[in-house]
Amino acid sequence: MGVSVGLALLIGGVGFLGYKWWAYVTNTKSPYDEIGIELNSRAPGPVNEWGCAQLKLRFERMIPPYGCARPEGGWK
Repeated sequence: MGVSVGLALLIGGVGFLGYKWWAYVTNTKSPYDEIGIELNSRAPGPVNEWGCAQLKLRFERMIPPYGCARPEGGWK
């Protein structure tokens, strides 16, 4: 019983964080949401790149958030 509860909590946590990330990259009013920035910057390469591309579509004229900036500046 303990393993199934732990597994349910793990799946719920991953689902919640996945939803928070998706909401940040597709439906945020600001690219500077602290939780969204942290989730996107820690996402695996292709997921991070897709998230940054979504943010860039809406906020191209703004300074990119951490995780979406090239080392020399500007959006990835």
